[in-house]
Amino acid sequence: MSTAILIVDDHPLFRRGVRQLLEMDPELVIAGEAADGEAAIEAAARLAPTLILMDLNMARRNGLEALRALREQGVEARIVMLTVSDAEEDVVAALRAGADGYLLKDMEPEDLLAAIKEAAEGRMTISPQLANLLARALSGPRAAPGDDVLGSLTAREGEILRALSRGLSNKLIARQLAISEGTVKVHVKNLLKKLGLRSRVEAAVWAVQAGVGT
Repeated sequence: MSTAILIVDDHPLFRRGVRQLLEMDPELVIAGEAADGEAAIEAAARLAPTLILMDLNMARRNGLEALRALREQGVEARIVMLTVSDAEEDVVAALRAGADGYLLKDMEPEDLLAAIKEAAEGRMTISPQLANLLARALSGPRAAPGDDVLGSLTAREGEILRALSRGLSNKLIARQLAISEGTVKVHVKNLLKKLGLRSRVEAAVWAVQAGVGT
């Protein structure tokens, strides 16, 4: 099954380069392009892409604002930030706002294509050099539940936490556990509340650090 991708970036040459890269894979289809966050919101409604590659710093409405708006509107497309910024606050803000990945523009083309394919398959994808940064950023008190908190999770919540640690999307978790996406969302919400965390990204990072997924 092909993945329809919306490319959002304010540099025409970069959009063209990404388009040419994606066209190398027959399973990736270009749904359209947008030059800023406002146009991205309009294009997402019109084209219904399955994956959105979103730049961060753009005119009219930046990528983070567009991401938040799309999530508030209930857009369930995978959204991956593709930017030059490796600032900790940008990475954390994007992932907490609902991004499914954060990739840097200086990646090698073949690595970028592989990461985009992972995102298309429903996995969280982050540039390798950002992994340690993210772990440090999310290692504060809110991201460190006590071991006893794990005992409060139901068996199903434990299964979903392990799936989150592997970067799986709700769709993939639902398919793996043979339950509906709506049920997965309810379980994720409940386990975040029990763990005292704010996002599935925090849960995933903490789970990996705690060895929950192993």
